[in-house]
Amino acid sequence: MSDVLELVDVSVVRDGRPLVDQVTWSVAEGERWIVVGPNGAGKTTLLQLASTYLFPTSGTVAVLGEKLGTVDVFELRPRVGMASAALTDKLPRRERVLDIVLTAAYGMTAKWHERYDAEDEQRARRLLDQLGMAEYVDRTFGTLSEGERKRVQIARALMTDPELLLLDEPAAGLDLGGREDLVRRLGALAADAYAPSMILVSHHVEEIPPGFTHILMIRQGQVLAAGPIAETLNSRNLSHCFGLPLIVEQQYGRWSARGLPMPEAPEAH
Repeated sequence: MSDVLELVDVSVVRDGRPLVDQVTWSVAEGERWIVVGPNGAGKTTLLQLASTYLFPTSGTVAVLGEKLGTVDVFELRPRVGMASAALTDKLPRRERVLDIVLTAAYGMTAKWHERYDAEDEQRARRLLDQLGMAEYVDRTFGTLSEGERKRVQIARALMTDPELLLLDEPAAGLDLGGREDLVRRLGALAADAYAPSMILVSHHVEEIPPGFTHILMIRQGQVLAAGPIAETLNSRNLSHCFGLPLIVEQQYGRWSARGLPMPEAPEAH
């Protein structure tokens, strides 16, 4: 089994401050990783490295076997699917949902003069159906709810049949129903043997879809723990990651975390 992502002693420094600090981490083909940590921990920076839109200050990054700095990233990027809030903001609100997904085949965000064949359209419709968006193909992107836009963007990220799928906080901003629907659909995608390797960034263990295999915990730019979820996701590690006492539990294939109650104040005498 080969690595689809390999970071060795990677640091990214901005204005003298390390966003990630000497990170060594690898993702093997077929693995599904969740990356958790508090705000500012470096999670999104790791995804930017994996998506080839950011280069390390020091260390080496290899994506799909190609070392950054020695490869044409414009040839590499179609092999990596990405869904993020930053990309959502770039998608035209007046574009049809079907076209939002179709244009990913050419690395564009809106239709221009390019031509799509029947096979492209069938794939786009199939992906939208897989994510529960079949009845929305003729709607404009701007009329969708936040959760619907997230699902369209995941379909778009899968359009090029990527070998690595990156999801940056896909459940952020969703209500309980929207979150649970998305987690359920991502769980089905994770169970698909033909789906690409996946890395999902989140603040919340409740958003880990069933079928995800590994977890990386990061704090202040440094990896605190990484490995199979069953061995790595526990109260001790998560408490260290978020800097307060937490109790981690698993039930019906899903994870949850809660803080310990505040100690009662002593009675005044």
